[in-house]
Amino acid sequence: MNFYREEVDTVLKEVGSSSAGLTSAEAADRLEKNGKNKLKQAEKDSLLKRFFAQLTDPMIIILLAAAAISAVLAIVEKEFPSDVIIILVVVLINAVLGVYQESKAEKAIEALQEMSAATTKTLRDGNVVAVKSEDLVVGDVIILDAGDAIPADCRIIECASMKIEEAALTGESVPVTKMLEVINGKADEQVPLGDRKNMAYMGSTLVYGRGKAVVVATGMDTEMGKIADAIATAEEGETPLQKKLSQLSKTLTFLVIGICVFIFGFQLVKTFIGGGELGLHTVLDFFMVAVSLAVAAIPEGLAAVVTIVLSMGVTTMSKKNAIIRKLTAVETLGCAQIICSDKTGTLTQNVMTVVDSFCEDEKNLATMMSLCTDVTVNSDGSVTGEPTEAALVNFAIKLGLNKNDLQEKMPRVAEAPFDSGRKMMSTLHQTANGIVQFTKGAPDIVVSLCKYAQMDGKVVPMSDEIKAKISSENKRMADKALRVLACAMKKYTEVPASTEPADLENEMVFVGLTGMIDPVRPEVKAAIDECRSAGITPIMITGDHKDTAVAIAKELGIITDEKNAMTGADLEKLSDEEFDNVVTNTFVYARVQPEHKTRIVTAWKKKGYITAMTGDGVNDAPSIKSADIGVGMGITGTDVTKNVADMVLADDNFATIVSAVGEGRRIYDNIRKAIQFLLGSNLSEVLSIFFSTLLGFTILEAPHLLWINLVTDCFPALALGVEKPESNIMKRKPRSTKDGIFSGGLGIDVLYQGALVTILTMAAYFIGVNWGLPFAEWTFTNIPLLKAPDGMLPTDPGHVGTTMAFLTMSMCEIFHSLNMRSQRGSIISMAVKGSHNLLLYGSMVATLILTTLVIEVDFLAMAFDFSHLDIAHYGIAIGLAFLIIPIVEVIKAIQRAVSKK
Repeated sequence: MNFYREEVDTVLKEVGSSSAGLTSAEAADRLEKNGKNKLKQAEKDSLLKRFFAQLTDPMIIILLAAAAISAVLAIVEKEFPSDVIIILVVVLINAVLGVYQESKAEKAIEALQEMSAATTKTLRDGNVVAVKSEDLVVGDVIILDAGDAIPADCRIIECASMKIEEAALTGESVPVTKMLEVINGKADEQVPLGDRKNMAYMGSTLVYGRGKAVVVATGMDTEMGKIADAIATAEEGETPLQKKLSQLSKTLTFLVIGICVFIFGFQLVKTFIGGGELGLHTVLDFFMVAVSLAVAAIPEGLAAVVTIVLSMGVTTMSKKNAIIRKLTAVETLGCAQIICSDKTGTLTQNVMTVVDSFCEDEKNLATMMSLCTDVTVNSDGSVTGEPTEAALVNFAIKLGLNKNDLQEKMPRVAEAPFDSGRKMMSTLHQTANGIVQFTKGAPDIVVSLCKYAQMDGKVVPMSDEIKAKISSENKRMADKALRVLACAMKKYTEVPASTEPADLENEMVFVGLTGMIDPVRPEVKAAIDECRSAGITPIMITGDHKDTAVAIAKELGIITDEKNAMTGADLEKLSDEEFDNVVTNTFVYARVQPEHKTRIVTAWKKKGYITAMTGDGVNDAPSIKSADIGVGMGITGTDVTKNVADMVLADDNFATIVSAVGEGRRIYDNIRKAIQFLLGSNLSEVLSIFFSTLLGFTILEAPHLLWINLVTDCFPALALGVEKPESNIMKRKPRSTKDGIFSGGLGIDVLYQGALVTILTMAAYFIGVNWGLPFAEWTFTNIPLLKAPDGMLPTDPGHVGTTMAFLTMSMCEIFHSLNMRSQRGSIISMAVKGSHNLLLYGSMVATLILTTLVIEVDFLAMAFDFSHLDIAHYGIAIGLAFLIIPIVEVIKAIQRAVSKK
């Protein structure tokens, strides 16, 4: 059926629905039968393809080349190819872990997409409910407001000034004005998509007006589905940090190649000058030394660790109601200096609440106010409608007066709807004693139209004294930033002949006043204080009156003086240059328009501040997009604003933004800790290989370094990624976006810490070489299957030295991971205060066990070409490794002292 050619009733009949929508049972049955309202996703690469993609990494290619050369050497010398097996096993494990990490990241993204999945207001079982857009079915009646994305192909059944932007489908940039009328034309000709003005299509957006529509096609049956066989979600780009790390890896690769060529050439020249033999075996040995250096220099796990830490952090943030849509936001959050926040719903609860009243009889006042509204009380007790009126109805409900029950006793028979000109609304109700009129509106207007007042239990003529009392009460409430409404009544014997406002709203009886406010969220005051201590300036932006905005801002501690507040009208009078001069002293903006937000953001950014901006309406999209961190509202926000936001607040809460800033700082801190740890470890390996080669001996070989890089280093680095925030994380100024990877002294720390590990490792090697094995060998097992044949395990000083160097370097890096829990803080102090990282402790114990097994279990020691260590050598190696903790603690203490000065 061409639904645009049919009347609404015909369309509803065709799709088996009605203007009241479907029942939940009908919707569930159709969903099961026809499937989700989703477009076909692009096919994912197979596991095998992903596995081979892991093998294309330059580092892996170097390792495979090394394995091939090792295999040649083993064949020539008729030796067991242990090096080949170790390298291939490491490559296999690395590839499998890479695929696993990719899959885990995909699942994390899918989980986040699930959390931020679009919802649509839908009529189900006669009630308005929020349904996931993917769960919509043909026949669903949906309610559309400005800013909503059209979730499926629909026939419009109610239209109030609707304009829909259909550029994604038609290429037409100007929004199309919609209508209800049937589209006529030749029966055998299709009307172009852009001319079907009574239809709304998936992929378009309602930019103006409101309406209702019935779903006529979902998923791949939609026009969007016909255009694209597969539409894949855009891939997430790299964050600035990831780009810097990629560049670092490239730089390291070129540097390593240069050093490797130098070492390889140096050994060849040295051998040639010394008159040594330059056979194939010697050349291949030299090449393996160069490969060892390459393995040592390139931090294989760095990119993976950073990605995993980011993914874990994003998942943690989502559990705290901050849904990150762009990974770049995680880094930028840590730099945030300005947070521009809407007042309503973000700083406040977005629930107008009656908190004060002035009347003779509160229940009488609540009854009249409740009936003089257009809101609906749902079966579950919730109230749907305009917030101010909802507050009045809830006011009555709290007093045991349900509007539905009141309406049964006093049904509405006529009304004079609210309009902004007269600032009032009146309703007429049938009672047992005739007709009664209830009027609510602005106090000054209502009181001026009252001839009488309810005072002391009776109706008395209005007097100047009574007016003064009412005015005094009105001012008392207004001074507390309450929104005040007055209520009046009037009685008739029958429905008046004319229900025009002018004929109804006169000679009324004043009944009372109600004062209401949108209360501040209880947790926001503490969040504002935390902002201050973190060097972040909070700014309130609202459409409310200046008096209300100032009162709320003072209550929250955003300002202490009204001179720091400005209205939108004031802002419009200022030139850009004039505004630049006052922007840093203005922290509250009242009666603003959405376009003012963009100007505020631009002014702060112009001064070099990193700015976050919240928004919910369609017109907020430009300001959110222009901010460094655009924050969309998950509850009240439109689809348009959510789609351009970097972060979406699932609870629309300002405190969640501040919490996300803290989490962003923690994630960035932990990534830097992991980077410092891994680069320091790799530097120690490079220096050890470099100096040992220059001195003419081999301290560690490629398999040993692979073990350290991929087993010893990676697990502690990941554990550092979940380190809790340091106590001062929200007491320090935001970092600059210009800060590089090595800022804040990290580069110097990497250098001296890498050098320290090198010295300790070299010391262990020389002790092993120069001090034999005086004590009985200490092995973990004598199980025949694990025991090496006699004479297979080397016991010469060189192998003892290598084994001790391996143990010291491995454990030195494990102990050093404890130092990395804080760049400057004392880990002893952290432990005393009860700050622990159980995952890090666990990774340390696991690595100690694995490293010991590699050395002490015969067949593993034989594969790695290790000697067994006796108790003395084992203890010396561990002791040397442990020295990294007290040495770094002393240096940190010196750094802290210098920093204070």
